[in-house]
Amino acid sequence: MEIRSLGYRTDLIFPRFEGIVADRGDCTVVRTPSNPGFYWGNFLLFAHPPDADSLPVWKRRFREEIASVQPAPHLAFGWDSPGGEAGAVEPFLAEGFILSENAVLTADTVLPPRRRNADVEIRPLATDGEWAQALENHVVLRGGEFPEAEYRPFKAQQLARYRRMTDAGLGTWFGAFADGRLVADLGVFTDGTLARFQQVGTHPDFRNRGICGTLVYESARYAQARLGVERFVMTADEHYHAGRIYESLGFRRTERQLGLELRPRAGDPVT
Repeated sequence: MEIRSLGYRTDLIFPRFEGIVADRGDCTVVRTPSNPGFYWGNFLLFAHPPDADSLPVWKRRFREEIASVQPAPHLAFGWDSPGGEAGAVEPFLAEGFILSENAVLTADTVLPPRRRNADVEIRPLATDGEWAQALENHVVLRGGEFPEAEYRPFKAQQLARYRRMTDAGLGTWFGAFADGRLVADLGVFTDGTLARFQQVGTHPDFRNRGICGTLVYESARYAQARLGVERFVMTADEHYHAGRIYESLGFRRTERQLGLELRPRAGDPVT
């Protein structure tokens, strides 16, 4: 299937590097065998939104395509609908699925932030210690949604993949450093002309200082100069304030990306 959504197209930059992306005609199978607990690295992307009969069909397809060949403690489905049509999500929600609603923001040029922070140093991560600091930042930023004992190994695997992608020349992971301490970080990776920002995060003690906007701007300048990027893509939760920061840097909402995930509960099998 031809994927129209810029959000999902750039999502697939990552499993294409070190996972499996298989076109089945009516859907695209995405697997990351090295990190089976990564919900959105192991999901089915359908060509159309769900209809009233999709729930049992999509669950069966997930079992056949993913759960039968690797551990899969979850269910996750997306659909290629740049306009954000939700379709019949009610049967999924009634069964406990969570609906993710993201704005897809794009920019050809990233503008300087109105409040630029000159006190932090923005640069690519270079040492094991700096990557370790990035891991700690992400563990802090996880909030109370996931237990640290589960989240830390998952995030360590994910950052290790980003580091391998950086070593392969597909992008760069940046940190904002204050007195040698990493206080914010993000990644920028490309498929050639499109670039996708990943996991922009500022430590809670350093928010509201213009660090996030400065980090996005400086990393975008680097990506255009070094990687030949023509267009930037990022996603942001529609219900979270971060989207406003990105819009102040020249990003515009161009699509709406929806997905459904069912997270595991202790002792529950994937059905």
